[in-house]
Amino acid sequence: MTEKKHRHHEHRASAHPAPDGPAAPPPVEPAEAMRRLEAAEVADAKDKYLRLAAEFDNFKKRVTRERTEGWARAQADLLARLVDGLDDLARFAHVDPAQTDAKTIHDGVDMVERKIWKQLETLGVTRLDQTGVPFDPHVHEAVTMQPAAQASQDHTVAAVLQPGYKLGDTLIRPARVIVLTWQGEGPPATDDRPRAEPLTADG
Repeated sequence: MTEKKHRHHEHRASAHPAPDGPAAPPPVEPAEAMRRLEAAEVADAKDKYLRLAAEFDNFKKRVTRERTEGWARAQADLLARLVDGLDDLARFAHVDPAQTDAKTIHDGVDMVERKIWKQLETLGVTRLDQTGVPFDPHVHEAVTMQPAAQASQDHTVAAVLQPGYKLGDTLIRPARVIVLTWQGEGPPATDDRPRAEPLTADG
């Protein structure tokens, strides 16, 4: 081959170099790229949702378990406060009345009541058994009514048939009471007191 032909062959070879490695992929259309991006975002959002749902389910289970355990501990604490009084009450309940005078039994039961109430008051329990106080439908249940001797007694508690109880600000049981009503001439001493509705035959 002559020098001229050799240079011509090299020029053509440099103008069309041999491919080096695999061929480049064809360009992706914009619509296809957008579709792939949206699919990836949906998959990512779904994965995050499933993770959050699993975490929330675990959170609910943990809260339920902690609440149950807390309630069990509170019940155990209450029982621990009352067992001594219950033991004393059991001892007095099984004494031989033929060998124990009534005063001893009375004093023993009174001691047990005071011991139990000391623990209940520590927990925030209060007894609703006051007479002469204004009727309060939030803590009283009117069983029946009686006429009041004077206007100042209108809608006050005459007697407590069954005491009520509160734990802090929570009403456990309303007090069942007899309520006085003024039936004489002239208005009652205070007109803005809550009114007790008498029980009907259905109530």
